[in-house]
Amino acid sequence: MNNKTDFFNINNTVLSLSNVDAQQTSDYLATIKAIAKLNNMCLYVIDYHKQGFEYVSENPLFLCGLSKDEVQEMGYDFYFKFVPKEDLNLLLKINQIGFDKYLQIPIENRLNYTICYDFKLINSENKTTLINHKLIPLFLTKDGKVWKAICLVTLSTSTQSGNIKVFNEKGQLTFKYNLNENYWINVKPIVLSEREKEIIRLSVKGFKVNEIASALFISSNTVKFHKKQLFEKLNVTTMNDAIFYSYNNYLI
Repeated sequence: MNNKTDFFNINNTVLSLSNVDAQQTSDYLATIKAIAKLNNMCLYVIDYHKQGFEYVSENPLFLCGLSKDEVQEMGYDFYFKFVPKEDLNLLLKINQIGFDKYLQIPIENRLNYTICYDFKLINSENKTTLINHKLIPLFLTKDGKVWKAICLVTLSTSTQSGNIKVFNEKGQLTFKYNLNENYWINVKPIVLSEREKEIIRLSVKGFKVNEIASALFISSNTVKFHKKQLFEKLNVTTMNDAIFYSYNNYLI
């Protein structure tokens, strides 16, 4: 039977902390809390030494009807209650393959990589919501293990769970995991043109095609052409999807 310790890869088990390790974290939570409040972000902090949650923000997306304090107290037991079984097994697999991949990265570069993936949560109405989960290392122990990590939660733009990806320090997609054949794939990063980025930024403001054309001093047909190129590049069908995809994949 699965239990919360299954979430902690044996190769990243933090058994003890040195004084040097502890000095890294002086007052850092105050900054995390301020950022979360400023942007109403949905995030939480994992402590791999204590094997639990150190902080949970108030954004309701991740709370499934509970208070942030209740979720923080539950820690990894939260997943066993609010993640469907098939996705729970997926999360356990991601824990294994993710840390195995991460520990292949040289220690001096480990803080520069982010892993993201999609899984379902059962909300307070007993319905499932597909979320995107980005795990970013915050602090390492002196031997290079992840001690604390911050997790950013947003709505997923995908239609199914999985979509396991690793990004480098420049926000470029570096690796993608093939769940069907169980191996990592090196990925050539998607690069948006400056015009495509401009169209996305104006679309975020609610601009329509004619308004974008006027703002950029180009024709409506040119805007439509760039949007078509953008959709093909991102494999999406709407501008809302393009915006979410670009945001979730560090393209803008």
